[in-house]
Amino acid sequence: MSDSKVPLLGRLAVHYKLITQAQLSQALADQGDHSKLGEHLVAEGHLQAKQLDRLLKIQQDMLVKHRAAKATEAASPEPEAGAASPTPARLPSPVVEKMPLPRPPRTAPLEERPSRNAPKPSNALPGSDDTFSPRALEKQAPVKERRKVQLSMVDGETDRPVATAAGEVAPVATAAGEVAPAATATQEVAPVATPTAEVATVEVGAPPRPAGCEGRKEQLHDLLRQASEARASDLHIHSGARLQFRVHGELTDQGDAVLERADCEAMLVDTLDDTQWSLLAKHGQVDFAYSLEGVGRFRCNFYRQQRGLDGTFRLITPRPPTLDDLGLPAMLGKFTGFHQGMVLLTGPAGCGKSATMAALVDMVNETREEHIITVEDPIEVVHPSKKCLVNQRQVGPHTETFARALRAALREDPDVISIGELRDLETISLALTAAETGHFVLATLHTNSAMRTINRLIGVFPPNQQSQIRTMVSESLRAVISQRLVVRQDGKGRVPALEVMIVNHAIGNLIRENKTVQLQSILQTGASHGMCLLDDSLTKLVGNGTITKEEALRHCDDRRRFDGTQQHGAQE
Repeated sequence: MSDSKVPLLGRLAVHYKLITQAQLSQALADQGDHSKLGEHLVAEGHLQAKQLDRLLKIQQDMLVKHRAAKATEAASPEPEAGAASPTPARLPSPVVEKMPLPRPPRTAPLEERPSRNAPKPSNALPGSDDTFSPRALEKQAPVKERRKVQLSMVDGETDRPVATAAGEVAPVATAAGEVAPAATATQEVAPVATPTAEVATVEVGAPPRPAGCEGRKEQLHDLLRQASEARASDLHIHSGARLQFRVHGELTDQGDAVLERADCEAMLVDTLDDTQWSLLAKHGQVDFAYSLEGVGRFRCNFYRQQRGLDGTFRLITPRPPTLDDLGLPAMLGKFTGFHQGMVLLTGPAGCGKSATMAALVDMVNETREEHIITVEDPIEVVHPSKKCLVNQRQVGPHTETFARALRAALREDPDVISIGELRDLETISLALTAAETGHFVLATLHTNSAMRTINRLIGVFPPNQQSQIRTMVSESLRAVISQRLVVRQDGKGRVPALEVMIVNHAIGNLIRENKTVQLQSILQTGASHGMCLLDDSLTKLVGNGTITKEEALRHCDDRRRFDGTQQHGAQE
């Protein structure tokens, strides 16, 4: 959970099995104001209004009894000198106190409890040893202490006994000094004012880190510097394997030394902050961006595998690149002139889509006076506000998902929306909606050609919606830029090979009529409009000696254009 505090009201709802622990965690993630947690649970349909009222009464009754016990303790006279000291009360824990929860009766005290077939929620809070059931605590206690099991009070004030091992209800002192039996869960509680300001909570801390992690990040910094000096695009650190750099698309070993599991884990974990370490410990993987002064930024992914903890680092340029820096044609700059619609950057992983999108966003930032919102996972190239106002949001720290950020962006008055990746149906649907409602959308997608991009956009939707989506795509899509990075013949880096489709009336009609197989013929004849096929771009690179024919064969769609079989067939 983003917030490490669990309200008493939520604990009560889970305790009485009105909601599950997963529903409580989701509600806490969605609802920032914990004092209104009950209203949020009712709005989401997890609780009924009558159930919420009863929970609030039980919560208030517990708080009132606790204050009365505290007042009695403060008003009790000090013992006279020489008198035998009474048995001291157990002092509150210096860590975090927990509110005791009444044992639920055999019959449901609240209306409409879950059915017997419903999955049983866990009684333990995540990251905590707190259990709600007195019987569970009784079983965990040593034999000598089972005669009386105590649950601690909340607010860091004091403790009081709640239930004995036999299940009796322990007495509670009132403000007047008398001893009154504590109310059970089945007793009626007088209506009281709703306690909206005072909410009891329990802390949930991050798990401990492995021993020996402190001071190990400098070793990683040295490796990052070496990768940057070698002009590597990626650095691979794997437990039980050799260190590797990816240079010009090829992985190369850096020495013969094998990284030990303990050393690898200590070096990687020391670079994580508490939030990142908690995510890694919980999910087994984490994505984030890491900055090293004097070197640059890195997109990082840490993950666990059978040999231990691994880390992959992608080098990010310290400033937004230009089209010229990337070796891309200047004609792509005209795609930044759209004020409505969507431009997609596609290609396989590691083909430079993010760098190309960063270059286009920077062109918009330098030439227009508008509001740009980027949604990324994580934030890679940092865009300072130039002529435009630029706001960059990262999935995780700033927003829960791409879809949630896009839904909010429609109410944040953006002119340009840059989406790091179109991952699922909801994200694609919201991106199309944004493009149709007067926004310019830049996004990336993992497809290998313009035709496959159209099929992917439409294919994620159910069949009964695809006809409508074809119409939306034909009207909102402006261009598709599909690119690959191919190795130069001289071995000095890689150059981009492009497939460019500009959506005109002819292409729009083919999309609406579900005739995407005919797109290739229009791309072949659309050179005058700036369109080209990937094979045309590879042919040009082979013709001017930039790349070899063998390299073109690795990436082309039609091998006959490069292996000579087409010419041989013509001679026959």
